[in-house]
Amino acid sequence: MRFLFIGDVVGEPGRKGLAATMPSLREKHVPDLVIVNGENSAGGIGINGKAAAEIFDAGADVITLGNHSYRHRDSYAFLESESRVVRPLNFPPGNPGHGWTIIDAAGMKVAVLSLSGGLELLVERNPFPAVDEALEEIGGNADAVIVDFHAELTSEKVAMGWHLDGRVAAVLGTHTHVPTADARVLPGGTAHMSDVGMTGSRDGVIGVKREQALERFRTQMPVRFDTATENIWVMGAAVDVRDNGLATSIDQVLEPAPTS
Repeated sequence: MRFLFIGDVVGEPGRKGLAATMPSLREKHVPDLVIVNGENSAGGIGINGKAAAEIFDAGADVITLGNHSYRHRDSYAFLESESRVVRPLNFPPGNPGHGWTIIDAAGMKVAVLSLSGGLELLVERNPFPAVDEALEEIGGNADAVIVDFHAELTSEKVAMGWHLDGRVAAVLGTHTHVPTADARVLPGGTAHMSDVGMTGSRDGVIGVKREQALERFRTQMPVRFDTATENIWVMGAAVDVRDNGLATSIDQVLEPAPTS
């Protein structure tokens, strides 16, 4: 089984770039499963039903989220009802949404988990014991497990890769929007990359207009951020998984979206 994992989609430009690039990505990687992080897909922060529908229409099978899961109040009922959209499982259990989903792909039952880092982000539970509990609960209901670790620090992301090595197919980092150069299959068979990057403008600053980001850094005053629209790239990873639920390879994905 091969899956394609796409990093944080930033606003409408990211959604359109994903849709425009997906046909060539499918031709190149031939994925059985497509997972997309939609954490910033609605207006550059959070998600709503419209943004999710566009991502699904572009070819996603599962959408993962992160610390902005609840930015839009009108999405709460949608998060509760749509099992293919997963928010971090270590949020308070009564919060809207689901921490994981199980989907069929290439004859396998594949569990997709969303997990938030515990350093510099707000969570209810430490992600390390939280993911252990989730894996125990999933048990034999899945043939393979894929983890989106939405975290701030590369140290925590690297540690999570080692923590889960040999127990899951992949631990792929999101949140910082900048791809790291450490993609590899760990000794136990878990594909790992500290951050797969974003689907958004490379001419901005992590997806927002660069002049606004520069003003914020120069003045240290509040500045309204708008989504950057130029030079959209799709970033992520393609991972091959054996029948035993462990990975054999991981390839970084860095593709410029076609321009009209």
